[in-house]
Amino acid sequence: MALSGVRSNNQTPSDPARDSAMSAGALVIAPNRIGEAVMAQPLLALLRQRDPSLLIDVLASPRIAPVFRSMREVHSVIGAPAANVAGRAAPRWRLGWRLRARNYQRAYILSESPGWPLAAWLAGIPERIGHCGAARRFLLNRLHEPETGGERPLVEHHARLAFAPGEPLPGSIPAPRLLRRAELERAVQARFGLGDSVPLLVLSPGSAGAPARRWPTRHFASLANLLADEWPEAELVVLGSSRERSIATEIAALSGLPVRNLAGETGVEEAIAIISQAAGVVSGESALMHVAAAFGRPQVAVFGATDPRHAGPRSPRARVEWLHLRCSPCFARE
Repeated sequence: MALSGVRSNNQTPSDPARDSAMSAGALVIAPNRIGEAVMAQPLLALLRQRDPSLLIDVLASPRIAPVFRSMREVHSVIGAPAANVAGRAAPRWRLGWRLRARNYQRAYILSESPGWPLAAWLAGIPERIGHCGAARRFLLNRLHEPETGGERPLVEHHARLAFAPGEPLPGSIPAPRLLRRAELERAVQARFGLGDSVPLLVLSPGSAGAPARRWPTRHFASLANLLADEWPEAELVVLGSSRERSIATEIAALSGLPVRNLAGETGVEEAIAIISQAAGVVSGESALMHVAAAFGRPQVAVFGATDPRHAGPRSPRARVEWLHLRCSPCFARE
């Protein structure tokens, strides 16, 4: 299994021999969810702040990799087996063995998948850092125990790994930030016919499998009409996964407007590029909510059952509407 998935931040193939000589120093094993990947960026910023010469590589599945390609701190992104691949443990372990040549000195394991600590050990990485979890105590040697006093927000949860276990966090942790990529934005404009001179307003309902976390489609449709009245020159776009396409279709139908339904039509990288140039974003508790915040886009995020203090957008331009549903705060899906 060659390291063919490696890409540097300038999108050119990475040479394993050259990168080994450069000694990237740190390997970050990415979390499994897009929003959580965005919220991991402050950890990378803190690592570079503490050691400006540190080169950071990120091991990420194809779905998560585009998030890290938009981070200034990342030297290269290495393709990892997708989380839903059958028999995925063996490919991870083989990849770990092949990473030995890169001489990483530290691994930050953000993924909760149990196979990655062993892969980091097989890669010969001397310092393996992560949070306490099942089957991890024997494979991680800088282990962060659960904190007392309740669960921290996810940004702080990941940022803790930049510090020694038990060391207090600084008074403020930087908010997640992503880099705009002009070439990708132009490609997305060309593919979907989006004009760069027309304001782009994005709706991201999200949470196809969790109705309790999603603002009702009729409200999104009503909002679309309000936005069209206020900004008649703007283009309304609905983004989401293929699972959310029927939700987006219903929003467009209820609104009676020529809303562009791009749910399921874009890859993650293209959705990120569309969000990066949006004039405004309204979302439910979706991964793209975190992307919008990391680009500093004006946004409104509507929370239903879950607690925005745990995983809300980190941006001064974000407004959070928490509906305080009956069980709130909870993680109910229905």
